[in-house]
Amino acid sequence: MNTDSALVQSPAVMTKEIGQPDDFYKMAFQFQRIMMVYESAIKQIETKLDILNKEYKVTGNRNPIQTVKSRIKSPDSIAKKLEKKNLPVTFDGMIENLHDIAGVRVICPYIADIYTVRDILLKQPDLTLLEQHDYIENPKESGYRSLHIVVSIPVYLTDSVQNVKVEIQLRTIAMDFWASLEHELHYKNEASVPDSVRRELFRVAETIAMTDREMQEIALELRELE
Repeated sequence: MNTDSALVQSPAVMTKEIGQPDDFYKMAFQFQRIMMVYESAIKQIETKLDILNKEYKVTGNRNPIQTVKSRIKSPDSIAKKLEKKNLPVTFDGMIENLHDIAGVRVICPYIADIYTVRDILLKQPDLTLLEQHDYIENPKESGYRSLHIVVSIPVYLTDSVQNVKVEIQLRTIAMDFWASLEHELHYKNEASVPDSVRRELFRVAETIAMTDREMQEIALELRELE
């Protein structure tokens, strides 16, 4: 994001004590404007995916997009992540260092669809790929699988153009099912997860990954019969 813009003038600390009401209003307004820009970036990504959805319906081709979800990180979540990374809890700090404030999740039927959707998106000239983490080819230690890409997309305002970072996660239905339950288990249980549970979660992740591969093979076989 362009830090020369009025959106991020004076790197105010997000968590500091505010002495005067005017200071609070200025910080609140500044934060609201920054979040508005992130929300606008999400809407643009969602619009691109919606157009693809509609195109597949019109052409009658099989749609590689099952569902699209989105979210903006809460102020509390932003501050905690900055603190965990030992980064300054400031507006500049979050804009420069956090890539997942704006997030879009694309759920696809099959593994191959994930890469199809990624390639279609990255062909669009206003999207710039900043990072890619392929947790399908290289799963996390927990068994988590997904393809993460961080893109930059321009948001046009009245007085400036903001290049905004958006994290796009692409998963199969099965990967999303596992990740959602694993996330819920971790956050419901404040104590550390026992090793036995971690092993069981990993085993289930491996089973789901095998199912994903088998379902894709079946789908390919059926397509060859058409």
